[in-house]
Amino acid sequence: MKFKVDENLPVEIATLLREAGHEADTVGDENLLGTQDSNLYEIVKKEKRVLVTLDVGFADIRRYPPDESEGTIVLRLPSQDKSTVVRTFERVIPAFLTEGLVQRLWIVESDRIRIRGGGRLE
Repeated sequence: MKFKVDENLPVEIATLLREAGHEADTVGDENLLGTQDSNLYEIVKKEKRVLVTLDVGFADIRRYPPDESEGTIVLRLPSQDKSTVVRTFERVIPAFLTEGLVQRLWIVESDRIRIRGGGRLE
C-alpha cells in the first residue's frame, strides 16, 4: 500500500510503514507543509495514497468521502504525545492484513478501530 503521512504526525509513522513493507511519503518531505485540507485530500486521491493524520476534520465523510479515495486513517487519541501516537500506530499496522483500507475511513482510538465505508481488500 501507498501512504501519505500528514504533518501533524511524527516521521516515525512513515518509518513504521516502510518497515512493514509499505511505501510512505510525508507531507513535510514533499514540501506540502501548511497545505489546506481540501488540497491535501485531492493530492492523496490523485496519488492513490492512504492518508494518515491526527486531523479529525478528515473524518467528515461529507467533505472527504471514503469511497472517493484510497482511504483515510484518523488517529483520535486522548494523548497525542509522540510515544503514544507511535505505540498506537504500531498496534494498527497488523490490522491492514485483515481489514481493507481502500475506500474506507479508519478512526483509530486508544482501545478500538472504527471502520466506515464499504471498501475492498487490496
